[in-house]
Amino acid sequence: PGGGTDLTARLMAKVMTTSLGQSVVVENRAGAGGTIGNEAVAKAPADGYTLLFSAAGPLTVSPHTYSKLGYEPIKSFAPVALISAQPLILVVNANSPFNSVTDIIKAGANKNSKLNYGSFGNGSVAHLAGESFKLATKINMTHIPYKGTSPALTALLGGEIDLMFDTISTSAPFVKSGKLRALAIAYKNRSPLLPNVPTMEQAGVNNFEAGTWYGVLAPAGTDKKIILQINNVLNQGLKDKEIAEIFTADGAVILGGTPEEFNTFFLAEYKKNEAIVKAAGVTEN
Repeated sequence: PGGGTDLTARLMAKVMTTSLGQSVVVENRAGAGGTIGNEAVAKAPADGYTLLFSAAGPLTVSPHTYSKLGYEPIKSFAPVALISAQPLILVVNANSPFNSVTDIIKAGANKNSKLNYGSFGNGSVAHLAGESFKLATKINMTHIPYKGTSPALTALLGGEIDLMFDTISTSAPFVKSGKLRALAIAYKNRSPLLPNVPTMEQAGVNNFEAGTWYGVLAPAGTDKKIILQINNVLNQGLKDKEIAEIFTADGAVILGGTPEEFNTFFLAEYKKNEAIVKAAGVTEN
């Protein structure tokens, strides 16, 4: 409760309640990186009354890091609508000697590099972003996992780690207050929250994007008419000016689209993260 998935889910539940004239209740099933909630929906009746609001991790990362899961993302769910994306930004302590992405690459180029990066958990999107960055730039960095975003940020602010990839909404206040320095956003466009921060491509690293995203899915076998009805409601809600302003203020990028477009996107993300996990040897359980 209170996390990004929960808050975004409640926003969209409100949209659905208003449009459908039926109460939509958000039930948090926390634990095991979101996989417990995903398993619960995978085993629910495919009648349209139980839906899954999930971040990218439990759908596209956990299947490759956990030895056993109670669901198969591709077979257990029917994509309904892609909601939004949360790009990550590369941040360092304000007193860091690194003033650019190029500085980071130079520091990590040495085989004996002592460069390290933090994340908010082993197997998290921040962890995969760091490993993906290592693969893209061919540098050496050591991963330091923490139990959540707050401990990782505290470590960065305290100078315990050199850098980390974090969500824009979490780091932006520290960047604006001068406690952190943002070097690049791992997305194709700059963020309205930090317009002076270059994209990773503008910073010299091509074809690199990292972050999480949120989507609504239904248990496999749910009637196509129900899926299309919910998809239409969610897409209309994403066009609402007030909703758009809330997403923008949180550093999110509104996506939307058809169930088919979500499915194509989901499969691509699944394969991309599978490759990163294998290349980096990431394991969860």
